[in-house]
Formats: sequence, structure tokens, C-alpha cells
Amino acid sequence: MGLTRQYLRYAAGPVFGVIASPKANVAFVTLRGGERARYAAVGACEQVFVWDLRTAEKVLVLEGKKHAVTCLRPSPDGVHLAVGYEDGSIRVFSLRSGDSHVSFNGHKSAVSVIRYDDLGARLVSGSRDTDVIVWDVINECGLYRLRGHKDDVTQALFLNKKNLLVTSSKDSFVKWWDLDTQHCFKTMVGHRSEVWGMVLLNQENRLLTGSADSELRAWDISYLEEVEVDEPQEKKKKSLDDDDDKNEDEGPNETPEERILGCKKVGSVLREGRDRVVSLTTDPRSNIIVCHGLDATLEIFSVIPEEEVQKKMEQRLNKARKKARCTRRGVAQKPKVKRKLSDEIQRLTSIKASFKIRSLDCLLSPQGEMKMVLLLQNNTVETYTLKTKEDNPVPNKTSHLTLGGHRTDVRTLAFSSDNIALLSASAETAKVWNRATLQVVRTMECEYALCSLFVPGDRQIIIGTKSGKLQIFDLASGSLLETIDAHQGATWAVCLSPDQRGIVTGGADKTVKFWDFELIKDKKLGPNKRLTAKHTRTLQLDEDVLCVRYSPDQRLLAVSLLDCTVKIFYTDTLKFFLSLYGHKFPVLCLDISHDSTLIATGSADRNVKVWGLDFGDCHRSMFAHDDSVMFLQFVPKTHLFFTAGKDRKIKQWDADKFEHIQTLEGHHGEVWCVAVSPNGDYVASSAHDKSLRLWQRSREPIILDEEKEMEREAEFEETLANGDEPVVPGEARGEAELAGRKTVETVKAAERIMEALELYREESRKLQEHKAACEEAGKEVLQLRGVCVCVCVCVCVCVCVLSELEVSLLVLPFSYVPDLLTLFSTHLQQGLEVELVCRCLFYLLRIHFGRITSNQMLLSVIDDLRTHTITKVREIRDLLGFNSAGLQFLQRETESRENMMFFTAAADTFKEKKKKKKRKRERAVLTVT
Repeated sequence: MGLTRQYLRYAAGPVFGVIASPKANVAFVTLRGGERARYAAVGACEQVFVWDLRTAEKVLVLEGKKHAVTCLRPSPDGVHLAVGYEDGSIRVFSLRSGDSHVSFNGHKSAVSVIRYDDLGARLVSGSRDTDVIVWDVINECGLYRLRGHKDDVTQALFLNKKNLLVTSSKDSFVKWWDLDTQHCFKTMVGHRSEVWGMVLLNQENRLLTGSADSELRAWDISYLEEVEVDEPQEKKKKSLDDDDDKNEDEGPNETPEERILGCKKVGSVLREGRDRVVSLTTDPRSNIIVCHGLDATLEIFSVIPEEEVQKKMEQRLNKARKKARCTRRGVAQKPKVKRKLSDEIQRLTSIKASFKIRSLDCLLSPQGEMKMVLLLQNNTVETYTLKTKEDNPVPNKTSHLTLGGHRTDVRTLAFSSDNIALLSASAETAKVWNRATLQVVRTMECEYALCSLFVPGDRQIIIGTKSGKLQIFDLASGSLLETIDAHQGATWAVCLSPDQRGIVTGGADKTVKFWDFELIKDKKLGPNKRLTAKHTRTLQLDEDVLCVRYSPDQRLLAVSLLDCTVKIFYTDTLKFFLSLYGHKFPVLCLDISHDSTLIATGSADRNVKVWGLDFGDCHRSMFAHDDSVMFLQFVPKTHLFFTAGKDRKIKQWDADKFEHIQTLEGHHGEVWCVAVSPNGDYVASSAHDKSLRLWQRSREPIILDEEKEMEREAEFEETLANGDEPVVPGEARGEAELAGRKTVETVKAAERIMEALELYREESRKLQEHKAACEEAGKEVLQLRGVCVCVCVCVCVCVCVLSELEVSLLVLPFSYVPDLLTLFSTHLQQGLEVELVCRCLFYLLRIHFGRITSNQMLLSVIDDLRTHTITKVREIRDLLGFNSAGLQFLQRETESRENMMFFTAAADTFKEKKKKKKRKRERAVLTVT
């Protein structure tokens, strides 16, 4: 038996070059008890970065799995951060430790919105799958799923006054949900296009929505109890200017008797932008409204306090009284004053950012200074401050995070000869990174870069640009030494000659040009000489040149053309040698092995072909990627090569055995280029997601058969998780459904429970046989192993993730339920995990109620469960009551001893006094009017 070749695995390394991904939003967070406006959390591919906005340093990284972050939301207490991902999962991280102990799986596609309630106990999430799910953060479980929207959910808000929820969607509807009954009781159809955002104002008495036009529509919310009790307040609301669109405020099948609240359009606020609203938000106190569209303009509006609005109304009423005249009969006309929306919401100012805005967050200090953090589309984060109490406030830019990444996609990468430095170039800058520390060493402004390399000695770099130029930079000073007009079209490829004395370039002008390195004197440098490239020869071709490569022995030159062929020439005489044809689309990349015997080509037809350089015969054609192959390079001194494609994957191949070795997954966009280090230990890649990734060769061997088996298992698990969703028996499909979703983890958890129950059945049977044998022999019966098996089943249930426990029990076949109920009765009798057992018990009774009650064998078990459950729950309730009374006693003792009041009680008392004063002021104004 021959020896098999051993391959070593390339492990995923760090992610760098990305400051903030535009897929997710930005949010202010509190870190280690510091100032909230100092730290901002942003999504960075599958990770979450927390930046210190003062020092521009990355202070915390929240590690994700493999899906990109799409939504962020900090908890009201600032301790946790809820993160939504592209696969529909939600993870709650602790900002103190950086760990995630709570995860929810309920959506089938990317999470688009996350919102906490005021207490931080509930979490609502909306997704692109049109579902809205309410989660219980404390119990780590899903409460219910709300169905009704027909398109992506864009926003969700809690109304804590009445335990209501309002959601908006791209289907142009705004829906109101009663969370007590889990149904939609009102649908607003007053929008003609998608609703992209909304906020609550005036203590949840006004709703402001942003759509695909330049209007921000305002809706007054009148709760049913307030309408019945407070008649003068309703009269005041009727005085608003509601002449426009009176028929747009109610749904088609609503009646006043069915409504829990009334929602009436009172006007609109015009924006400067003509495009759709991208973000609409307010500060935590809803005093400032901030919105922006698809451009770089940020518009800021101020919500006028009620006291100032009443003063304006009184002044306007006094002016109207003075202008009132008497009629001929001597009866004075009663002046009428209308309260307009412009009296309550006024434009403050606008901010012009440096690029298109993706998301923002804002905070307002008691002194009136507003701090804003802006996430831009070009991998940049900016912060602004604005003093809102000034007459003409001027925004001030305070920080700008740009150093750690490129503004546009990186189109070329190159390693230095010592494997230490990494060059990356984009449309505006070229950066040199230290591979060990991943810090930027040099940043140089350049034109649109398409190809690059290090000059031998690693002191200069050469960049080929889209305009057909060659730019030579000096790394020591970071300055541009020379710009050479190389081609009349784009310079698509540049390759260093094996003797390291020159380069060859290929461009869109159908030419291949040869250049030699020279040292010339420069007047600016004095007696020192600088590097330049001297044009020596030109090879004219019939089509545009896409890629150029030397053979390592410098005997041949391979050129890929736009006509889908690869031409091979002799380097010394430039005579034609071979033509490699077989690709259906142009060859975008190629490389030659170290021994000059093999050439591999990658094309836009998604195939990779391996050719022999002796006769030009095609050894093998392999379907490599699901999209165009963008890059191909051999590992030095081997016949292994890497390919990268637009399908977001990097793959390693064996050119001798024509086998796929491994796939490197991690990018969330098209992979543009890959660079393999000269020693073959490192692979760097760049993609459309603005990230740079480093892959390091480890000492772990790869066994191809095991890799293929693991890929088949992953495909099977994916099909298993994407199968039919479990349905609760006896429940019809409606607006409210089960919150969880069947995943691979839930199926595996159900399998673990079934295995433990099978073991319990086997041990119970053996125990019965042991009892019978002992009774015949008159010996003592040992039951230790049976107790251990009971504990094993309980452990399997406890190991299940709490958020996935209900779905795991739903997947469990009913044949295992009787044994599980028997074990629950035993555990309750012993007082083990009472809360968890009761939760599982009640859920099983709910979903299998009919089959359990009709089974005569389970009547005694259910009776025992009823007795034990009531007893143990009463004991826990008494214990909690005793502890609560003890804490209240300690609080009273502390207050009486120190003659002070706890902060929360003091705050509540202050709020009550403030509300009473406000009510008295409103009544006084109403009596005057």
C-alpha cells in the first residue's frame, strides 16, 4: 500500500481592515461604568467591535460564529447588548465580560430590528421573513410569534402604557398588536409606500413615521380610557390642523367599538431630502428627532416642550382677541386659534457628513449638548456634537475613525519577501500592515489600484492603476517617487521577473510591456539615487491582456487574453509557443508551478483547468466555484494552489491528484484577491465586505475522507434543520404562533433526551429483574443505578439551551412522554430543579393534552404531579416571599438609621410630583382657553 500525501490545515486567523460593516447599525454603549457617549458598538462582519471614540482604539471584541451582524441594541441598563445575525439568530452579550449566555433562534432570515422594553425584561425582534417575535430575556425563552406583515419588518416599538406593540414594514402597513391577547387590533394604511422608520413622541402620545417620500407623517394616539375620561383633552386634539388626508388614518375594517386606541393623522414634517428615510431616531428622552436618507445629509428637528407650546398659543390667542371686531348687532366674535404641527416640531439644523450615512445614534445631555455617532457606507465612523439650546447651533466634528481600514474595496494584496509586511491597495489609498501586530505601518494616497508588488529589498512598492499608470512609492518616507504612463488602458497585471531585475505589465491597450529597474539621480534627493522602471520591450497582441505570469525558470511568459485563451511565448525572443483554449469565458487569473511544469487557469466560467507546459495539454478541468474565479496562486515549492471566487469562498486544490483539499469560509462578500506568503505559512484575503483576513498554516493534518464525510454530515444537518416546522397538535395557524424554530441543536437535544430515556427504560427493566431475583433469594435490593439513570435524564433536560427547550420537547415523539412525566414526578418529589421541571411539564401538558388525558395509565402519574407541583411551588413562593420581606425590612432599617431614601424611590417620588404639576398647568390653560 502506497503512502498517502499529508495536507496541513489552514486555520482562520484575525480579521482586520474593517472599522464598521454597513450591514448593521451603530449604538452608544456603556463600558465598565464609563461615560456612555464615549463608546460605540458597531458590527464588523461576524463580530462586534466596541470603539473608544476619544482614543480611536478597539477596546472590546464580541466574537460571533460565521454569520454577519445585522442589528445591534443595548439594554436599558447598559449591561447587555443584543446582537442580531444574518441567519435569524439573536445573541445577548454581557458588556462586562464579553461572553454570551443567552441565544434565541426563531427567524429564518436576517434580523432587521431589535428593541427592548423599558424594564429590559422583554425583547422584540423583526426580520426579513416578515415575522415579529417577542422574547423573554429573563426566562430565556420565546413568548410568541406574530404574523401579519407581508414584507420585511423595519421597526418595532413597545408602548408600555397599555402593553402594546407597534410594528412597521415594507408592505406600507403599520400594525398595532395587543400583547395580552397576541393579536393585531389595528392596521394603519395611510402610507403609499414602504414605511422605513418610526419613533414615539410626547410620552407615547404621538407617532412619527418615515416613508419613501420626503414627508415625516405625525399621528396622534388617543387611548380608549383617556377618551372616555378626559373630554377637554380630546377637544384640544381636535384643534390640530387635520385638513389633509382625513380618510387615511383608519383601516378599512375598523369600528370605534373595536379599537383599543385611536390614531389620527395631524400633519407632516417636510424633509430636505427627496429620497426615502434610512434611519429615524430620537434621543432617549424624545426631545430631538434625527433622520437621514440615502445621501450624506443628516437632518435634526427639535420637539418643543408643552410649556413653550402653550405660551405660543396664549400669545397667538391674545393677538387674535385684539384683532377681533364686533358685528353690527354688537356681538363680539370669538377668536379661534389652531394648533399646528409646526408649533410642536421645528427644524434645528442639518449636518453634511463626509460620505453616505448608513446609521446613527444620539444622546442628549441635560445641558442641551447632543452627541451623535454616524456610521458611514465607506467603512468610517464619525462623531459630532451640537448645542441644541443655541439659536443657530453649529455642528462640530469631534472624531473620525479612518486609520484602521480602507474606504473602498481592496483590489490587490502582496506579501514582502520576509513574510512580515502585507501590502493592500484600494481605489484611494495603499496601506502597509505589520503581519504580526496587524497595525498600519504606512498609508499612502494612490489612484485606483488593480495590481501591486514589493520591489526586491522591500523598500519600494509598485502599483498598477486603472488609468494605466505605474506608481512607485518609497516605504521609508511614504512618498510617491514616480508616476509612469505605462498603458493607455487599465493596467490589469504586473509580475516580477524571476531574476528580480525588472517587471512585466499587461494592460487593456492589448500590449505586454517589459521594464527594467534602474537607479537614477533626482534633484529633490540630492546626491542620493532613487528607483525607476525603464521600458525595454513591447509585445503587441490582438486582445486586451487580463493576466501575465513568468515561469519560474524565466523561459516562458503566459498571457491571458479577453478572447478566453491563454497565449504562451518565449521570454527571450517573444515567439509564440502554445495556445491554451477551452474556457468558455475570459481567464481572469493564472499561475505557474515552481518547477515550470504546470500552469493553472481560473475563469469567469467558474472552472479551473490544470495544463502541462510541455505540450499544452489539459490535465483536468474542475468545477471550482459557484461564481467567477477571481484569483489563483500556487503555494511556493508545491503543486498545491489556492483559488478565490465571487461565491465568498477560498479553496485549496492539489494539482497532481486534482482533489479539493479544504475550503476557507469567512468572508461575507465577493473575494477579490488572495496573497500567499513566500514561505507558504500565511494566506491573506480581501473581499467586498471591506475586511482583510489572515489564514495560518497549522500542524493539524487533513484527511480527505474525513473532510468529505464532515461535509456530507453538514449538508444533511442543514436539510434536517430546514425541513418542515413542528406544529403544536390541535392549534390552528393564526397570528400568534410558537416563537422557536427547529434547528440542528434542537434536534440533537431531543435525540439526547431520547437516548437517556432509552437508557432509563433498560435500567428499569434490569432493576425489575434484579428485584424479582432478590425476592426469590431473600436478599437486599440495591437501587443506586436506577437513581443515577433518573439523574442522567434530568441532566439531559438541563443541558438543553433554555431558549430551545420548548422546540426540543415539541420534536420529542409522544412515546417517550409517559416515561418523562414519571421521571418529572420523581424529581418534583425530591425537590430537584423544580422551576425547570414545572416549565417542561406545563409545556408537555399543553401540546399533548388530549392524548395525555385520554390515557388511563397516566391518571395516577398526573395526580401525583398535581400534588407534588402544588406543594413544591408553594414552598418556593413562601421562600421568595420571606426573602422579599427580609429585604424590605433591611431597606426600612437602613433608611431610618441613615435618614435617607434609596435612589429609585426618590426618583419615583420626584416623577409623581412633576406629573401632578404638569396636570395642574394643563387644566389652568384649558380653563383660560
